[in-house]
Amino acid sequence: MLAAPAPPKVGSRDKWKVSVDPASHEKMALVPYDDTAAWGMQKLHKSSSTYCFANHTIEIQQNWKQLGVAAVVWDAAVVLCTFLEMGGIDLQGRLVIELGAGTGLLGIVAALLGAQVTITDRKAALALLESNVQANLPADIRPRTAVKELTWGRDLGSFSSGGYDFILGADIVYLEETFADLLETLDHLCSEQTVILLSCRLRYERDHNFLKMLKERFSVYEVHYDPSNDVHIFRAQRKAQKADL
Repeated sequence: MLAAPAPPKVGSRDKWKVSVDPASHEKMALVPYDDTAAWGMQKLHKSSSTYCFANHTIEIQQNWKQLGVAAVVWDAAVVLCTFLEMGGIDLQGRLVIELGAGTGLLGIVAALLGAQVTITDRKAALALLESNVQANLPADIRPRTAVKELTWGRDLGSFSSGGYDFILGADIVYLEETFADLLETLDHLCSEQTVILLSCRLRYERDHNFLKMLKERFSVYEVHYDPSNDVHIFRAQRKAQKADL
């Protein structure tokens, strides 16, 4: 495994952006950003971004001002989409669920690659998510996708226990208070055969702490590192249960 980069230092001009679910008034995400930086203005505040995956042009609508971090495409999603398309992973006919989908790019690409995909996020993000899915999937593929509300750790009975071949998550590891609920959700959704693919930047100590927590329940190893975007992709599977003697 490649050594993780040192967490960046937060300077005096860095700010913390908290995204709040307007329905429940609960925090959805917390990430540092500098709104004076060029990347902040260009990436976060663009109304749309265009990508090409699986021989399709995908135009993703964004809405940073209304929904914050849940409504923009992050590098981790693009890197994981590229990995799925180029990494030799066969999604044809597989049952896939995406957690914290945001704009839906990752789930859309998984569907275009042949998967049957459940694309999830919290209630506040669903309208934009559904709009992007409907706008970017051909009519014959849409029946293989479903957009559903999922708040980690809640109402998990609405989702098949151990019923998925793949669980996907892009840049969903950042808010420490959600870690226990995320692990509970992964535990519910996984069988021993389920493959979890998580793409992320390792920004801070808490991100490394999550990996430690994940490794207590799952076998975890790094399968890809994109140095140009400083994005890691981790593969995890439930540890085999020891048979009773």
